[in-house]
Amino acid sequence: MTYVITEPCIGVKDKACVDVCPVDCIYEGEDQLFIHPDECIDCGACEPECPVTAIFPEDDVPPTMEAFTEKNREIFNSETPPGRPKR
Repeated sequence: MTYVITEPCIGVKDKACVDVCPVDCIYEGEDQLFIHPDECIDCGACEPECPVTAIFPEDDVPPTMEAFTEKNREIFNSETPPGRPKR
């Protein structure tokens, strides 16, 4: 299991989650942040740091935001994957 960043992050990209991630698995896309599913160690440090409640364990993503689970996984397979966050 991994954590997923969902819709409330769009346009916000607060990056408090980036500062607490022990494995640097959070990347910055054009409009939101993403958690790399193969790098996440499921520690949960990021979830309470998100000021807009956008981060959920994969199994707990609200039904209305389930599309973000697939979006999070597929973005890393795209031609333009997200890069390291600018701080």
